[in-house]
Amino acid sequence: MQSILIVDGHSAIFATEYLLQLHRDNPGMARTELHRELTRFQDTSSYAVVLVFDGKGHDRDQPLRGEEDIMVIYSKTGETADTVIERLAARFADKYQLVVASNDRMVLDCVSAFGATPSSIRSMWAMIDHY
Repeated sequence: MQSILIVDGHSAIFATEYLLQLHRDNPGMARTELHRELTRFQDTSSYAVVLVFDGKGHDRDQPLRGEEDIMVIYSKTGETADTVIERLAARFADKYQLVVASNDRMVLDCVSAFGATPSSIRSMWAMIDHY
């Protein structure tokens, strides 16, 4: 069964000191650095990575850069990244080994109910450091 890591992007940025510092000066650079770290993890592990952000102010239809790139999803207008993450867990937890990384307890409880493995952002970084 394929393993997939779904990451709550803003949760990861705000829970990671160096990303938070970048975000204060340049939010786009913080997202880029998170993307870079998660791509590195995907390249060296058995996990596919899905990075989810709130879509306000972003072009959701940006093409992916290549098959080796992680998947980035921006929520639609009127929905949150949390909703997207919960929907992904509901749809795919029985088909894939899902790990969902967020610091939002309600999201983690919800995805756990669907059968995904909940993870704090700190635990996610520990898993990434292991690879």
